[in-house]
Amino acid sequence: MQLESVSKRYGLRQPWVVRNVSQEVAAGRLIRLEGPNGSGKSTLLRIMAGALMPSVGRVTGRPRAAYVPERFPGGLGFSAREYLHHMARIHGLSGPAASTAVAEWLDRLGATDYASAPLRTLSKGMCQKVAIAQALLSRPHLLVLDEAWTGLDQAARGALDAAVGERLADGGTVLFVDHDPARLAGQVDERWQLAGAAVRYLPGAAGSGGRAAGGGGSAAGRTALSEVAEAAGVGEHVGPDGGARAEAAVIIELGGLEAGSLRQLGVLDGVLSVWPEPASDDESGRLIELARLTVAGSHSDAILRRLLGWDGVHVASVRAASGQYGANPEVAP
Repeated sequence: MQLESVSKRYGLRQPWVVRNVSQEVAAGRLIRLEGPNGSGKSTLLRIMAGALMPSVGRVTGRPRAAYVPERFPGGLGFSAREYLHHMARIHGLSGPAASTAVAEWLDRLGATDYASAPLRTLSKGMCQKVAIAQALLSRPHLLVLDEAWTGLDQAARGALDAAVGERLADGGTVLFVDHDPARLAGQVDERWQLAGAAVRYLPGAAGSGGRAAGGGGSAAGRTALSEVAEAAGVGEHVGPDGGARAEAAVIIELGGLEAGSLRQLGVLDGVLSVWPEPASDDESGRLIELARLTVAGSHSDAILRRLLGWDGVHVASVRAASGQYGANPEVAP
């Protein structure tokens, strides 16, 4: 997608809210938009999602897009389920496909029990779940989130984090604003700072290997993964003399993982070590704030993509391990 001299103001004599934004947006990128209140972040998000036309300039190559607004119009005369079915039709879904998608997102976001209630009777948090569900029904290639985590309970925040990972792994782009500076920390590819109607572009943490997992199914995602592999010294495993060399390892740090899931990680092909140790049965439901896997570099892509599909789990960082290890090491860091 390409932004070409995009500018916006609300009236001929009004100040520019967004001015002269030109940027290519690659697939498989997680982009955080930052700026003070009133700086025009929501305006730029709406333009990128196709919900608002620029006053000057244009957006080309926009993929199938979905948008979660900062304020959801909860006074609509629908139940949550009726609204989602209506939005499914707008997204091109019908019949069983629409019903399946609606049921899936109501369940994943913890909104099934309230789905028959009128939207006007729902709390802000419940309305926010409906807003998120409508955006994810069609599995968009461009997902635009304006303070989408606000008002959500912990389980729903985890579900949204997982959905972001899924969109990236499928080659999609996610653009978001959030008041929490730690939101998706370590996974962001690009940071856009908006102030004085102008945008300043900064690299995100993943530009240096922070989010190798994001976009695993896309060219951009494969590039990020290959950069981590290169930094770790993995790939073809051929030494300068043409012979085989020892394989390097990659360390993946995870959050939001249940202790009982550590056993599942330990048996994956390519996993060299798991920290902390897998839990005993009586503590399997305990939530692990940070888990660390050491994996063979040749298996890192597959393991990262698998982790992105686990509900509530987020990849905090990916980095090269210090030292190299044989293909079947008995000891790993």
